[in-house]
Amino acid sequence: MRGTIWLAAAALVAVAGTSAGCGSGDSGASASGAPRSGGTLTFAVGSDAGCVDPQQVGSNDTIYSVRQLVDSLTDQDPSTGKIVPWLAQSWKVSADARTFIFRLRPGVTFSDGTPLNASVVKANFDAIPKLGPLGILAEGYLSGYAGTTVVDDLTAKVAFKQPNAQFLQATATHSLGLVAESSARKTPQQRCAQGIVGSGPFTPARYTQNQEITLARRKGYAWGSSLWKKQGEAYLDRVVFKVLPESGVRTGGLQSGQVDAIGSVGRADEAALKASGVQLLARANPGIVFGLSPNIARPPLNDEKVRQAIGLAIDRGQVAATVFPSGTRPATSVLAHTTPGYTDLGSLLAHDRTRAATLLDDDGWKTGADGIREKNGAKLRLTATWFANAATNQSALELVQQQLKAVGVQLELRQLPIAQLVQIQQSGEFDLLWGNITRADPDILRTWFSTDLSNFYHLPKTGLDGLLNGEAAAADAAKRSSVVARAQQDIARHAYTIPVVELQTELGAAKKVHDLKFDASSRIQLHDTWIG
Repeated sequence: MRGTIWLAAAALVAVAGTSAGCGSGDSGASASGAPRSGGTLTFAVGSDAGCVDPQQVGSNDTIYSVRQLVDSLTDQDPSTGKIVPWLAQSWKVSADARTFIFRLRPGVTFSDGTPLNASVVKANFDAIPKLGPLGILAEGYLSGYAGTTVVDDLTAKVAFKQPNAQFLQATATHSLGLVAESSARKTPQQRCAQGIVGSGPFTPARYTQNQEITLARRKGYAWGSSLWKKQGEAYLDRVVFKVLPESGVRTGGLQSGQVDAIGSVGRADEAALKASGVQLLARANPGIVFGLSPNIARPPLNDEKVRQAIGLAIDRGQVAATVFPSGTRPATSVLAHTTPGYTDLGSLLAHDRTRAATLLDDDGWKTGADGIREKNGAKLRLTATWFANAATNQSALELVQQQLKAVGVQLELRQLPIAQLVQIQQSGEFDLLWGNITRADPDILRTWFSTDLSNFYHLPKTGLDGLLNGEAAAADAAKRSSVVARAQQDIARHAYTIPVVELQTELGAAKKVHDLKFDASSRIQLHDTWIG
């Protein structure tokens, strides 16, 4: 994929002469200080997922760019969680949450000139269940999919074999962002490597793997989300996402004016950025918190007491306060507190080093001469695999490593490129994976923990599956909330994952960057952003 070029003639003309050091110096504020069109926003991220299809990308660093290429049927208000119109003007949901009818807004086109209609919606939803391993999020949102009926040119009826209460919110995500029918017909591999055709406010201009993704403003765009302030086309002429893995390089680039915004700001960089006049923008991510996900099929993590002891040994408050951006919360559940249906399980996840040691003692793990516990001749050594897609990952894990050593657990750290995440999950060749997954709906629990779906972490068949399926089927909000609470308790009690800290996305932006805002999933939407 290295060196891939998107062939969009108008867009390629627009990016001529763009470089990392150009920043946005070609655009000044208007005389009135009002928003103005034009200019280039250069945004530095830490990694590249190696795929430029929104329906197959799960890493924030890449979502930031590919989200701008596609529109969704609905949008979600980040303040209220309410689902609002976007490409769909209106919708009806059956009482049993098995049928969803969407009425599309007229006049929408994809960047190849083809119109949005009900047939395109059907082509997208028919193709998503066949995406394969990189499409896990989108496929999970469509589990139980029975098919889409073209009622008329602008009306699509989506049906499921069983109730699927989460689906309406799913239509607001990037994972179900709509692509042109020509893109839906391509293989998943072609879509990843070559990119897709979307109807979004920006079009792809250039992609060089692990180096740069460049987008150009879509001319004639006129169907933005009902949440956006500006009507019509985006303000920015183009956006350049530079892949700069070193956090110090990103920070220095923002301070020097070589880039206009950066992702994944760490606590250690906050003071210097503030002192140089940089805006720090933060929002807590909904969904499953940052933590260690154990491979439950692999000893000794198939022993529940070992998993529980690890959870007790981790001082979440210290990790949040030492490594992550100001205001970051320690995990108090499997879900972040910004997720609908969140239940406070802080007492269950409290730090208790003494109890952790006792649990390991009682389980037969005795401390050896080197301070590392052993049982039946085997040392309690584990490897945590992590990916360089956030500046805080290494520092957080090094602190967790120290905390576990205090109770006799040796944790080794293994770094891999984010593009290898799914490969590692599928192979099962890991002890613990460090990460999180963002979604503003509690059904993310089913995506991550259901044994009926991918089950990357090899959970056993238990009553948890019934809870997760019940949550997806519950059309009644109160009933759904109750089932979600029980699912969180079950996951935390059995330590199917070891929550550590809520992810708070913190971005840095130069003073001249205006209206760089978060959506409901704490990702960015650049249609309203301007520079001056």
